[in-house]
Amino acid sequence: MPETLEDKLVVGISSRALFDLTAANAVFEQAGLSAYREYQREHERDILEPGTAYPLVKGLLGVNERAGEPLVEVIIFSRNDADSAMRVLRSIEAHQLPITRGVFRGGRDPWPLLSAMSCDVFLSAEPSQVLKAREQGVASALILPAARLAAQDLKEVRVAFDGDAVLFDAAAQQVYDEQGLDAFHEHEASHADEPMAPGPFRPFLDGLARIQAHFGSSSPIRTALVTARAAPAHYRVVNTLRSWGVTVDETYFLGGVDKAQVLEAFGAHIFFDDQRVHVESASALVPAAQVLWPDADLPAVEKPAAPVVVKGGAKAKSKAKARKPASPRAAARPVAPRARARTER
Repeated sequence: MPETLEDKLVVGISSRALFDLTAANAVFEQAGLSAYREYQREHERDILEPGTAYPLVKGLLGVNERAGEPLVEVIIFSRNDADSAMRVLRSIEAHQLPITRGVFRGGRDPWPLLSAMSCDVFLSAEPSQVLKAREQGVASALILPAARLAAQDLKEVRVAFDGDAVLFDAAAQQVYDEQGLDAFHEHEASHADEPMAPGPFRPFLDGLARIQAHFGSSSPIRTALVTARAAPAHYRVVNTLRSWGVTVDETYFLGGVDKAQVLEAFGAHIFFDDQRVHVESASALVPAAQVLWPDADLPAVEKPAAPVVVKGGAKAKSKAKARKPASPRAAARPVAPRARARTER
């Protein structure tokens, strides 16, 4: 019988989310596809450095070794053909990542294959691919270049989520956007016992919870909810998670305090948020990804600083100044120009 992926946590990832392809991407943007392919062939044996999502992927794949069975599957999705993707494949082998499946579409978009490959989540560096994946019902997020890579001590994989419009639906966010903070608090207080509808990343949280249940108290995965909500709006969060039968290991009700320092203390290997300002602030300290909605305010995706790999992790050559957060629960939504969408291989 053919092997099924239905019983696994399946992570789809682009090559630019997994590896640092800054130089190759610059060749593409400046000289086009033919020059890019030639560049990749010329550098075929040059092993790529880790990208933003590398520690998360490495940690999740390590779960399989601990479990003694394949609980997690990681699949590469790319517009490349297999020939020009050889550098990526060699880098996977050199970094000893047990990734055996890949989709290489020879110039066509990879997102139509996500559902066919049973993906629970898709991580990409291209906004259009993330939005298309969302339309297919796949949890997806835009990976930002990281000022520093997550620590390479992966005995425990730590995943952090925002609440509204990420784990939960966007209804409460819309109340804030349309009526303001006072109306938001009044709405959440009057609906405190009414569970919120699931957001786009509920399936990914469920997948992580299944793995945690497999290990019990010795689980190598730890989850956190890091939200700008505060009293009295926190009651509805607790009641919603109870109704889902899902336990989040750590919960932070920050009431508008900047999330970046908290995420650094938590040691997040990835943080998912729908608000541009929170994602950009967090990405100075931890790997971060933006959960996009059709009208999303997109972050700039230029690489802020080249990570310097050191024993036990990586450190940044420079540390970006954290911005003050603006959230639907705490402050006015920022207005900023949208970044030009980049083309990803």
